[in-house]
Amino acid sequence: MKLNAILVEDEANSREILRNYLSKYCADVKLVGEAASIQEGLELIKKHDLDLVFLDVEMPFGNAFDLLDQLPDRTFETVFVTAYNQYAMDALNNHAAYYLMKPINIDELIKAVSYVQEIKQKENELEHKVLQPKLKSIQGKITLPQQDGFQVLNVADILYCKADDNYTEIYLENKKILVSKTLKYFEEALASFSFARIHKSYLVNVNEIVKYRKGKGGSVVVSNGKELLVSASKKKDLLAYF
Repeated sequence: MKLNAILVEDEANSREILRNYLSKYCADVKLVGEAASIQEGLELIKKHDLDLVFLDVEMPFGNAFDLLDQLPDRTFETVFVTAYNQYAMDALNNHAAYYLMKPINIDELIKAVSYVQEIKQKENELEHKVLQPKLKSIQGKITLPQQDGFQVLNVADILYCKADDNYTEIYLENKKILVSKTLKYFEEALASFSFARIHKSYLVNVNEIVKYRKGKGGSVVVSNGKELLVSASKKKDLLAYF
């Protein structure tokens, strides 16, 4: 699929190199603009419907993170391009899809573009698509420890689980059960079933997802209408189910 992209880089020579590499090795990337500053980059982002932004870290009057802080609900993916490897952790925390070091390695550039294409392709396939809820083929039960014993649940009846400190809230169609176990416990207990950890706070029954909405991480809507956030770091794992 084609990716609409822009370059945000203050050095003209670096823009030229990346532009030429994309033209020669990444035919599916369509450059719709270039910016030499944070402000120019923001203006281009507001003007275009973008899939990908190649973003230098160090620029005059600010840096890449200043730009991203002004775009909390961005739907494009970000590939950082920088000569400074000390920003890798900050890039990860800002949900970068990829981190390229200068001088740019062509193979790594191709990998970065392919990675973003995979994510965007899945998003496009799922956008506005209603999935079949609750596949009855799921078999199995789970026991929930309680003060006076334990409760037995059909795994297929669980819509999603939500972390509450050292407790977990288990949501069924018409009720919620609070259990004195961590969400990590249930992630492991349900590992053989179709449950995906989509966020530090949520574990969702994939068969109950009826819609995915695009975003930095995006969100899913489950069969009872509840919308749950998806963290950017978990997005690719979730989309792989579909």
